[in-house]
Amino acid sequence: MRLADAVVHRLRAIMEERGLKPYYFHKNGGIAKSTISQLLNGKQQKVTLDLLFQFTSTLNISLKDFFDDPIFGEITD
Repeated sequence: MRLADAVVHRLRAIMEERGLKPYYFHKNGGIAKSTISQLLNGKQQKVTLDLLFQFTSTLNISLKDFFDDPIFGEITD
């Protein structure tokens, strides 16, 4: 699994757990709707640390907590 795919998988899992829609990140985190859409639909191949930090800050979780998931043990490239 690619790192970007694992990040999207993790984001989607947290969103599902919390009952969040993509608009939540735009409204509460100031992330552009197009960026959210491209990321969640797999059209954005790379995720910057700054963008990931915006997502985790909006979710009120640390980067450590975000990456503390078994999905990140499946990274191959």
